[in-house]
Amino acid sequence: MLSIFATTDHITTVQDCIAQEARLNELVSVLDFLSHKPSPSGFNLIIRRKHIVFPIDWYNVLPPYILPEEVPFTPENLLGLVFARLGNYEKMHHYLAKSNPTLYTELDFINRLQNGIPVNPEELISEYSEFEEYRLMHNQALVRHYAASESNFDLEKTRYFYREAMLSAPNDEYKAFTVKQYATLLTDLGQLDFAENELLPAIQYALSDEAKIELKNVLATVWMQKFSVPYDAVLLAQLKEILWEILQSYEQQKRLPEVGLLLIDAAHIANISESFAEALGYVNRAIGIFRDEEMPELLANAQLRKGTLLYTWAQNGQPQFYRGAMESYQEALKIFTREDAPAVFADIHHHLGVIYSEIPDEVQKKSIWAAVSSASFNEAMQFYNKANFPYEYAMICNSFGNAMTKYPAALHSDNYEKALFYYQEALNIRTAAEYPVERAITLLNYVEACWYINNSEDEWNESLYYDMISKAEEVKKLTPDTQMLADADRHLAKLAELRKIFS
Repeated sequence: MLSIFATTDHITTVQDCIAQEARLNELVSVLDFLSHKPSPSGFNLIIRRKHIVFPIDWYNVLPPYILPEEVPFTPENLLGLVFARLGNYEKMHHYLAKSNPTLYTELDFINRLQNGIPVNPEELISEYSEFEEYRLMHNQALVRHYAASESNFDLEKTRYFYREAMLSAPNDEYKAFTVKQYATLLTDLGQLDFAENELLPAIQYALSDEAKIELKNVLATVWMQKFSVPYDAVLLAQLKEILWEILQSYEQQKRLPEVGLLLIDAAHIANISESFAEALGYVNRAIGIFRDEEMPELLANAQLRKGTLLYTWAQNGQPQFYRGAMESYQEALKIFTREDAPAVFADIHHHLGVIYSEIPDEVQKKSIWAAVSSASFNEAMQFYNKANFPYEYAMICNSFGNAMTKYPAALHSDNYEKALFYYQEALNIRTAAEYPVERAITLLNYVEACWYINNSEDEWNESLYYDMISKAEEVKKLTPDTQMLADADRHLAKLAELRKIFS
């Protein structure tokens, strides 16, 4: 819904303009500027002193392109702007192409930015005034940031224009608006400290509460990317506080999609804090929002996060969560298909392969679960193959080997021998020099599986014995982890006892 806020002397004229188009009043509301406060949204227009003006779009409903400070209030200008905001560019052309080609061109820039169509910076329009100088610098940076092709993206020029825009901004609110875009660029480039250094002072000098919240939202994104193992307790507390503040603000503004996205982040932080019920509550709220708002891609992403959340809990001694993780992953696969999102599709099937091998169920159903588990691992390895994705391939092979040791005994093959094959595939990639920890994990899995290889009770498999000795001893050279070292010593002690028996 588009809202037009007009002073009392313009309300009737505005209503007459809207009435020129059949049923347009069903999509546009006209409000008294003195009785209603416009929110800082691109879906709001303000008419005063015979001009149309535009609030800064802190609600992110349109690309952050800055239009002229004011546009003369005429029926053609108003209706052209209204239809542009409603996405009807054919009607916008009808009203503006001849009557105001300059405004028509500027609105077309926004249309192109929305649809990923390149904009040549040389096309930008400006007049000589203080505001126009700022606007030109901001928009130059913006089109170079968002509308450049890979071949002509120039980072240094983009930085230059963002800095010039911040220096020439007519007030701190506009400066903060430019800072938000610049900090987003820095965040996308992974320059997190630089982004943080721009955001922290801007939060202090921004004039409106909405500006502060939007800057904090970008800052939260920066902190989320900086938050990694080993987790910083101070940063964790800051993240909790800022996410809660932004969440409350967005809920008051009824910006439900943004609320859903924040809930996903809040779930991640709650999970790290081991507040598992709280994390699940957040992600379930996000799923409800995206389902009600009919946003299937975001819904699938929330289901993916829920699946990963429950999978993690199940992997940490709570196997009752495997079934819920499986159901969430299967919902996510409705959007993350092999054709549209092959990497995500493969990641989900890797996890499903583990889940199907671990899921608690009746003994007679275990063979069925083993079959679908094997199928999922093979799906994952079709994308994460050895040639193109060796690290991921090794990770899946290690998981597949673990799963093989949990499958029911097969009539015509030995699952443990198959497990050794996949462990060896992983070891061929997980070298001591590049991946010592991952190699140690797989070596221990390999040795554990060796104990269950089908051998006659009175048979001495000397080659297997020395293979186990070699791998257990290698673990002790690769890691200082006390549990892994204890596991290696346990295997070596058992092997020594075995040697005594057969001697």
